[in-house]
Amino acid sequence: MSEDRFTTERDSFGRLLADREVWRQATTIPAAGELTARWLEGNSEYQPGVFSPGFDDETTAIAGELARLNRNGLFTKESQPGVRAGGLAQRAYVTAFCSPETASALLALSTRTGLVTVAHAPGEASSASIPVTVQDDAVVTVLGSSEGPDGEDQLRDWAAESNETLALVLADAWYVEIFDPIWGRNDVLLTDVFEALEAG
Repeated sequence: MSEDRFTTERDSFGRLLADREVWRQATTIPAAGELTARWLEGNSEYQPGVFSPGFDDETTAIAGELARLNRNGLFTKESQPGVRAGGLAQRAYVTAFCSPETASALLALSTRTGLVTVAHAPGEASSASIPVTVQDDAVVTVLGSSEGPDGEDQLRDWAAESNETLALVLADAWYVEIFDPIWGRNDVLLTDVFEALEAG
């Protein structure tokens, strides 16, 4: 009875607790990337730091490509497609935790493509503000800040959402933000990032 209850029980955000337990065993960036890929493919209803069982509608069109990135050296945290519609303008972007070698390969994208990579070293505090979403002439989403757990509160939050070992791994990982500077373009970013990961 208790086992059946555990497999169907959800937290206050609707996330499946059985899927959360798998995250207790993820202690590397590749392991976190694999679990994120499963979530993007609809095979999990728990993702650390995402306070709903699934992703938002706009991610549906790019979920497959994001899953591929997560199986090739990244643990993605945020993303959005490029959009231009009415008063909404978005730049395509993806952010992720990765190794120093992967960060170097992604930085090289800025030298040979039109994409821009912002790389944050472990423990680096950044406060840049790069607009990536504008709604009716108001900036609503920006990049430029490292999301690595660099304080006790952030480490505790990541440990609670996943596990203590992974929280410490992420604190020592590089955090990258890659975006397409062309508003609304949606057919370059994820392909070029994947090619850089394969070549790197």
